[in-house]
Amino acid sequence: MSTRAPAVEARNLIKTYPGDVTALNGMAVTVETGKVFGLLGPNGAGKSTTVKILTTLARPDSGTATVAGHDVLRHPDRVRRTIGVVAQKSGADPVATGRENLQLQGRLYGLTGAALGRRVDELLERFDLGHAAKRIVKGYSGGMQRRLDVALGLVHRPEVLFLDEPTTGLDPEARAAMWDEISRLAGDEGLTIVLTTHYLEE
Repeated sequence: MSTRAPAVEARNLIKTYPGDVTALNGMAVTVETGKVFGLLGPNGAGKSTTVKILTTLARPDSGTATVAGHDVLRHPDRVRRTIGVVAQKSGADPVATGRENLQLQGRLYGLTGAALGRRVDELLERFDLGHAAKRIVKGYSGGMQRRLDVALGLVHRPEVLFLDEPTTGLDPEARAAMWDEISRLAGDEGLTIVLTTHYLEE
């Protein structure tokens, strides 16, 4: 029996917003390492609030949470080094190329020189963006932009990847391709993935 700590564990999370809006009321979740875990619910159900707390972008009113063994409130800097985050809205610079976006993200995490170049090339190939590496991102299709977003979240080889509504706005073919890639990431690399969706079939 494994004694390895869960990749994500939250207990009794409560979060309210002004106007007596309760986003979370005792939320508890455990995600084992190497699993794909989906938070399913309609808009306003608290999915994004949960992700914001787990990624240190918001503080709960009460409750506890750890990610990769690090407490999100006591050690947010450690949490940030071990996670990748793909938000609903793209974080890519639309007037930079795909390659430039990946290079900048890598430098922000301390990658330089040949190691950075290899990682960028690897991700461009993996996400089928090599042919568009020198094109500015605002000329990318929706599916290409979403693949770039995921690549950006993976530059520093995180232990846990958070995907907030990763397939929203994609056509059926691009959605299927995204799900194939999510399955590969979890299966081949043992990456833990936490994603939100309001699509019941997903």
